[in-house]
Amino acid sequence: MLNPRPHDPTNLPAANEAAARHVTPIVPVNRGTIKVACSGCNLRELCMPLGLSHEELDRIDDLVANRRKVKRGAPLFRNGDRFTSLYAIRTGFFKTCIASEDGRDQVTGFQMAGEIVGLDGIVNDVHTCDAIALEDAEVCVMPFDRIEDLSNQIHALQRHVHKIMSREIVREHGVMLLLGSMRAEERLAAFLLNLVQRLHARGFSRSELVLRMTREEIGSYLGLKLETVSRTFSKFAEDGLIEVKHRHVRILDIEALQALVNAPNCN
Repeated sequence: MLNPRPHDPTNLPAANEAAARHVTPIVPVNRGTIKVACSGCNLRELCMPLGLSHEELDRIDDLVANRRKVKRGAPLFRNGDRFTSLYAIRTGFFKTCIASEDGRDQVTGFQMAGEIVGLDGIVNDVHTCDAIALEDAEVCVMPFDRIEDLSNQIHALQRHVHKIMSREIVREHGVMLLLGSMRAEERLAAFLLNLVQRLHARGFSRSELVLRMTREEIGSYLGLKLETVSRTFSKFAEDGLIEVKHRHVRILDIEALQALVNAPNCN
């Protein structure tokens, strides 16, 4: 179907270990609340199909079994958990990551409000990564068996699920290109442009953003060392491409960033 590393609670071993293994209880909502959450939600166009009749909207509202709040640093699900549902993010940011052979977490993606997480569990009925909240978040829980049943009756929903899956494949291809052929400056420029574009689709500024992830997490996602990420941010600032204040980034020259991404690779 986003400065040198500041204080980060995910680095506090004892406190964070307890927080990371604590799953916030599911908060049930009644049908009237669900209608506000889906049919009247300002993110509906991002995570639900368009052009549905009122009757179809009513039936899709029933997809949401409940909502779930997830505290910053806590998991929505973990690698090996049984797959039962897809999750539409209402508020907040998540990262998905897998443990590498040496025990480090490899970040595989960042997800924001209006996006769907949990697709990794469809193939084998178990999740293959961790989804961790980067800030206090809330998700809508959509049991996958309900999605399958309703998709057979509402073809627009079936097409939408297929589009979400296809979008994930395209995203992974983009990451492979990013890691395989781009220099550090090109990777970071592509990352910032993609993040601000996705935020702009949600009504935010097309030139300013607050990074919910740390520079180390950005480096993990982009296949770069922390020092390289920090050095590249500094270079962009010195060249007048961006302005950085802690986690707040303002893009000053979006054309220059786009030119970096689109530049021919001479390697």
